[in-house]
Amino acid sequence: MAIDFSLSPELEEIRNRVRSLIDEVVRPIEKRWDRNDRKQLIDGIVEMRTAARERGLWLPHMPEEWGGMGLGHVELAMVQAEAARSSFGPFAINAQAPDEGNMHTLLHWGTEQQKQKYLKPLCEGTSASCFAMTEPEVAGSDPTLIKTWGYPDGDEWVISGHKWFISNAHRARFAILIARTEQEPDIPQAANTAFIVDLPSDGWTEVREIETMHGPGGHSEIRIEDLRVHNDQMLGGRGQGHLLGQYRLGPARLAHCMRWIAQAEIALDMMVERSLNRYSHGSLLAEKQGIQWMIAESTIELYQCKLMVLHSAYKIDRKEDFKSEVSMTKHFVANALNRIIDRAIQVHGALGYSKDTPLADMFLHARWARFADGADEIHLMRTAERAISAFRDHGSTAAATGNLPL
Repeated sequence: MAIDFSLSPELEEIRNRVRSLIDEVVRPIEKRWDRNDRKQLIDGIVEMRTAARERGLWLPHMPEEWGGMGLGHVELAMVQAEAARSSFGPFAINAQAPDEGNMHTLLHWGTEQQKQKYLKPLCEGTSASCFAMTEPEVAGSDPTLIKTWGYPDGDEWVISGHKWFISNAHRARFAILIARTEQEPDIPQAANTAFIVDLPSDGWTEVREIETMHGPGGHSEIRIEDLRVHNDQMLGGRGQGHLLGQYRLGPARLAHCMRWIAQAEIALDMMVERSLNRYSHGSLLAEKQGIQWMIAESTIELYQCKLMVLHSAYKIDRKEDFKSEVSMTKHFVANALNRIIDRAIQVHGALGYSKDTPLADMFLHARWARFADGADEIHLMRTAERAISAFRDHGSTAAATGNLPL
């Protein structure tokens, strides 16, 4: 049998080291700092990262020649799920979004000069980045509609447009910017090109940090007016921006799912603990069928999440086509996360709705999961298209359901 869900002793040891880092270093720092104090925040992250490096837990997703641990995606799932049990765990090991996805993108698409200038500082933890694609005037789920426009002028490109919800832009040293450069491409997916933009730059203006359900900060609105970028700053080839974006989004979606599993597991643990300690109407909550069903449904869904993530990661590691599996996984895990946290809040009652537990903040962040990196409806549409196509081609939908050996 080739199917094996166990970890080698070496990987089990890595998992334990990640858990120890979170318990012994990251959580104590998070508890003591004031997150409104920027200096304290930066000092805390530096302390976390120093400890992660000392423990050999740095860049789990990057090759060893770039200072990483060289883990595959199945192995990375185990690390990310441990690290994300704490808000700043991924930052501690330098595997946080959007930098993680940008590292993969630069490694695959960047020239040697670009890698040395932009990828190396990211890997060293001395730089930060953003990925500027989404626009307010067009649907974010359809990059072929992008209006930000770039035209050549000698050795440079002149770019103008409008971006928003650009995560990490406020602190980024550079952006990977997606702009339309082709007026009449052969196919809509060949209209866009990616450029690396040093920040700050003339023509790039941060209008504001957009306040979301979970508060201000983290996602910026950007005005781009006659921004000049040299030809050398093109990332990948002309007209390959869509291809680059899709290459980046697949593994990035799965990395989000790995981290969401950690949050869902925390919520389930809290739900069960509350049910074992809260007495009401003659018995513990754990003895009431209504509560048991919430625990059971959450347990089953978390099991499904873990299996879907592992299978998707397995397909990426084997260099197989993983688009269908990652799309279905992203949709299911994002929705399961919302349901599990919601049930945990319900079991806690008013306490869960308050800020006395982490559940309220977890729920606010979880709502974002259902449209980040592709809205629910887009993933459902693509999944249906693939199932219909599989049946038309083969008389069976098996190819659309993971093509598993059963």
